[in-house]
Amino acid sequence: MPLYRQVADIVQRHIADGDLVPGQPVPSEAEFEAEYGIARTTARHVCRELRARGLVHTIQGKGTFVGPAGIPLRRRRTPIYEEIAAEAARMIQDGRIKVNRRIPSEKLLMREYGVAKATVRHAVAFLRDQGWVFTVPYRGTYVSPPEKWPTAQGHGLPDE
Repeated sequence: MPLYRQVADIVQRHIADGDLVPGQPVPSEAEFEAEYGIARTTARHVCRELRARGLVHTIQGKGTFVGPAGIPLRRRRTPIYEEIAAEAARMIQDGRIKVNRRIPSEKLLMREYGVAKATVRHAVAFLRDQGWVFTVPYRGTYVSPPEKWPTAQGHGLPDE
């Protein structure tokens, strides 16, 4: 049995057991990759298989949700753009992305998190608003100096 069908069977069991309920988002392609150790194309096949079985539906730019189209959606605990921004802020804070260095490109972030360009741009704007990064037009987005970063008492992402 192909690997994507095996993973789809696992997700189907989670739905049947009530671990995933109607309107709830299913894991993103990136989450499938990390959890099951599969390739991005295999993760895409999992979602396609779940749609073919009538277990989920996809809304462009929002994600894939349990149940048929038209049911009320449950929001993620934290919006995905905030999750992306929080991970980037942690990478900045612990030195994996150095001060005055470019952050990963939109294309790379889109591929890594399995999200639309608008979602990545929202995450970067959120980081910029918090003070973690600054953008140079036509050059890219870079890590701000530490004195610009939010404080623990402020509204910074990693400490929340």
